[in-house]
Amino acid sequence: MTRYSLKDIARQSGGFAMLAIDQREALRLMFESKFQRPIPDQELTNFKVQAAKILSPYASAVLVDNQFSYKQVVAEQAISSSSSMIVAKDRFIPGNGIPVDQVCIDDEVNAEDVKKNGGKALKLLVLWREDEDKEQRMEMVKNFNDICHKSGLISIIEPVVRPPRVGDKFDREAAIIAAAKELGDSGADLYKGEMPLCGKGDYSTLLNATKKLNEHINMPWVILSSGVLPTLFPRAVRIAMEAGASGFLAGRAVWSSIVGLPDTELMLKDISVPILQNLGNIVDEIMSSR
Repeated sequence: MTRYSLKDIARQSGGFAMLAIDQREALRLMFESKFQRPIPDQELTNFKVQAAKILSPYASAVLVDNQFSYKQVVAEQAISSSSSMIVAKDRFIPGNGIPVDQVCIDDEVNAEDVKKNGGKALKLLVLWREDEDKEQRMEMVKNFNDICHKSGLISIIEPVVRPPRVGDKFDREAAIIAAAKELGDSGADLYKGEMPLCGKGDYSTLLNATKKLNEHINMPWVILSSGVLPTLFPRAVRIAMEAGASGFLAGRAVWSSIVGLPDTELMLKDISVPILQNLGNIVDEIMSSR
């Protein structure tokens, strides 16, 4: 059986410059806020497939979702042969006025089928709340890792912190560290983490905060771009990598600025491609200095 390794989703430098297009109802909300009209599923799918076709030559891997893009991306062979496909195996459950209030493993995504369709990895979002059951989180991650590794696929976990269910006290920075302590040695192959301080503040403060996070992650890790201003994300990648990260798996920093603009294909080529190329260059630069 073929067993994929992190090299299969990395650049030649060994770093990761990965594109995320697995956003679901949150993406619909982004579109609706820009276009001021209801957005049908097909419009989201069209955007994702277009983004995959245009941006994947510049990404070491592309993360797709089952709801809007996996089947279509495979059918249209939208991901470049120089890149790799990651499939999200998480089902988002809305509630309390937000698109993702709970997450479970998506049984509709079959690991063997993903592999047959050219996929190299699966991804699981893990919502971390201080007042929710740690054992349930750990069990879900263990089950996910088992599914991946039995099929020879790479396991990517994405811990994202949320305020507690009860009370109004929430220290995001402390929660990010606590999530890393809990899940940073959980048997996954790659940890997709949130950027401390949302990438804001001066260089040394950010570097120290990110080094603190790195201490608790006992596997290769990358940063995501949600919550970080697109203009600050290149610096965030640089700082995170100086602290020990190996790159990024990001969507919004690459393509959110073109949502709502005319001529999507042209905007992806003229705006998003250079952003992704620059981020990839940063990854290669820092990997080469290690």
